[in-house]
Amino acid sequence: MPGPQLSIAFVVPLQGPTGIYGPSCLACGELAVEQLNTATGIAGREVELVVVDGGRDPVVVAAEVGRLVDAGRVEAVAGWHTSAVRQAITRRVGGRVVYAFAAMHEGGDATPGVFMIGERPINQLLPAAHWMREELSIGRWAIVGNDYVFPRVTGATARLALEDTRSSIVSETYVPLGTTDFRQVISDLSREPVDGVIMLLMGQDAVHFNREFGRSGLSAAMPRLSPAVEENTLLAGGAAANDGLYAAAAFFDALGTAESAELARAYYARWGRWAPTLNAVGESCYEALFFLARLGEVCGSIDVRAVRRMRDGHFYSSPRGLMRLDGNLLDQDVYVAAADGLAFRVEQQIARAH
Repeated sequence: MPGPQLSIAFVVPLQGPTGIYGPSCLACGELAVEQLNTATGIAGREVELVVVDGGRDPVVVAAEVGRLVDAGRVEAVAGWHTSAVRQAITRRVGGRVVYAFAAMHEGGDATPGVFMIGERPINQLLPAAHWMREELSIGRWAIVGNDYVFPRVTGATARLALEDTRSSIVSETYVPLGTTDFRQVISDLSREPVDGVIMLLMGQDAVHFNREFGRSGLSAAMPRLSPAVEENTLLAGGAAANDGLYAAAAFFDALGTAESAELARAYYARWGRWAPTLNAVGESCYEALFFLARLGEVCGSIDVRAVRRMRDGHFYSSPRGLMRLDGNLLDQDVYVAAADGLAFRVEQQIARAH
């Protein structure tokens, strides 16, 4: 059995636009803890999650995490939340505790002890846009995203990366988190010379957009691509909202690899057929906790100073397949999938851990 308890601030959204992901995050996080504690925990210590609602204002979230760290109540941070929340947390406690940020991200956070677990544009959005150009002849893109750091930086990255290719970004529109009315945005899209839409909308905002987009009749003529849409978004939007919708991610419930199937079997055996959807967001939380365990195994501790011994280029296996550490980022296999009613159909692998 593991030794003395190791408490981790588990920052996941329980309200707001991204609250739709919360149940999947909690279920995957609890499963990870049970599996870890059945073995040796993390660095020989029993794991406990202290849940922090990451769906609130970033400053509020960071203040709560800061109080927990200040009091010695937690020794690490992990979970899925927006990059705006991540930046607030790193301003408050950066460099003091290890931080496994699970979400897809825009890259470029050199804070000591921060590890970026998720996909990033170079191995997610850009290969997916290339695939859609080759397979669906989509060259002119409009971006519709939420107005915070991840969509803004990702949009700028895509615009620059596509400049010298047969694809281009024709327009960019950013709306506040919590937007529910997209009629004007969709009306503007209908008048633009675009072939497809890159959606950088989170959670419930993506649901509202997809519903209105489906009703507009543009789905057949203007496919959508998202690095953030997952199975909960499909269920919430309804089948009619999902025609012509594509997603790029390192994990789908329907992925079907040996590694992903092993997680799916354990997940549904633990939570049953009516479990919260197993999706990329929930799996990323599972991924982050097992990454902390990997740090503990290799470095003997998850203290910020100890984890500096983690070698660049380190490989290990996970439900996403082979993972490779690149500085404080992780390379992984990424796939593009098409929405098929209320589920995804994986079309092709578009990036590999290397």
